[in-house]
Amino acid sequence: MSRRPLIAANWKMHGTVASVQAYLEALVDRVGAAGPEVVVCPPFTLLPAAVLIATGSEVAIGAQNCHWEDSGAFTGEVAPAMLAAFTGEVAPAMLAELGVRWVIAGHSERRQYFGESDASAGARAKAAQRAGLDVIFCVGETLEQREAGATLAVLERQSTAIEGLDPAHLALAYEPIWAIGTGKTATATQAQEAHAALRRRAGELLGEPAAAGLRILYGGSVKPDNAAVLLAEKDVDGALVGGASLDVEGFWAIIHAAPGEHRGAEE
Repeated sequence: MSRRPLIAANWKMHGTVASVQAYLEALVDRVGAAGPEVVVCPPFTLLPAAVLIATGSEVAIGAQNCHWEDSGAFTGEVAPAMLAAFTGEVAPAMLAELGVRWVIAGHSERRQYFGESDASAGARAKAAQRAGLDVIFCVGETLEQREAGATLAVLERQSTAIEGLDPAHLALAYEPIWAIGTGKTATATQAQEAHAALRRRAGELLGEPAAAGLRILYGGSVKPDNAAVLLAEKDVDGALVGGASLDVEGFWAIIHAAPGEHRGAEE
């Protein structure tokens, strides 16, 4: 079993139809089937345009969030076709129908600003998989938790939410909150320690064979000048890239920094 590197761009609340069109037109011809898997996650309003441009290419489109129910009376939770005045979330089945292939669940900014809990993040991930979507499930500690020596305990607690998910349609993302948008980055040693702990935890929750093949991404101020060092670590299988992904040349440099050969589960 091998782990193909996965490099995902999280545009957060940035972009326009014109900018996503120019970005993807510059990216899709460079990404081939033999290299890392590439996912671009623009805001909900840009998903229809992004899917249209990326269709037929090796670039997949992802959403930054989804609701935990398949449908229902949830005012403000709207379908992609209605996103002209979008202010809420999107039911996962609607994303799958649109052509979105991935969804992010549990991102730290959702936890920090919108009351996301381990339970609700896990419920979103399960709903996304029911709709046929692959999930990037995010975990990570605050600066206070790291300084208190609680990093591994926090990761163990947060990752419990992946129990019951299909590991074939799952990636984990370790995103130390203190390194997101701060310019600080975990050292390669810190990243490897956290990723190895998450792989051990995944073995407990999903089984050892699934854990051996599970891709675990690093997210936290990943840039072209530090990507190669981080991605060289044994258990770092890719990156969830925030601000640096907004520049297509910078994002391509990060993609290019990924290992050329897939890592084997026997490592």
